[in-house]
Amino acid sequence: MKKTQAAKGQRATDDMRREYRFDYSKSKPNRFAGRASHGRTVVVLDPDIAEVFDSAESVNNVLRALIATMPRTQKRKISNK
Repeated sequence: MKKTQAAKGQRATDDMRREYRFDYSKSKPNRFAGRASHGRTVVVLDPDIAEVFDSAESVNNVLRALIATMPRTQKRKISNK
């Protein structure tokens, strides 16, 4: 399918409505919410990076080693389990 360009002077946002009405009765809970515990940050790795690591522990070990080589700043707070 070929993409078409908007007419001159017409913005892409012209296709957006001022208001959308969502039917929240059809909504579903976030299936990934339970995987992330409080105080953790979930990061999505690119596929080529994910191929290198076989577990979250291995990613954390590499990141901790990298952090250890970085100069310390006042804002950075490192907490070990």
